[in-house]
Amino acid sequence: MDFQTIPVVRIFDEQKAREFYLGFLGMQVDWEHRYEAGFPLYLQVSRGSLVLHLSEHSGDCSPGSKLFVNVSDASALLAELQGRDYAYCRPVMELAPWGDQGFSVTDPFSNRIWFNQPGD
Repeated sequence: MDFQTIPVVRIFDEQKAREFYLGFLGMQVDWEHRYEAGFPLYLQVSRGSLVLHLSEHSGDCSPGSKLFVNVSDASALLAELQGRDYAYCRPVMELAPWGDQGFSVTDPFSNRIWFNQPGD
């Protein structure tokens, strides 16, 4: 039996969400849905095995969530993100209290993602 967790993240502005998740984090849109024109957007974005649902629907989730994402090479991901032209987030490597290293990014809707590289 296999399981996969797909967090739902609240967004408020499609353009800002695309700029952050696609432009800055380098994710891709897998699919998107609206009940009809002018209605809230719901879409799936992914990068490798990281899959997120982004929702403009008010009842789906609360803004200000925190996601914990394990990565195999936090330094390489950090260097990639630091090389992007995105003025609103400049992450730096940190040593976590539990001994791992990683960094945090915050999207335009106050959702935080901690990219964690597990220690040996």
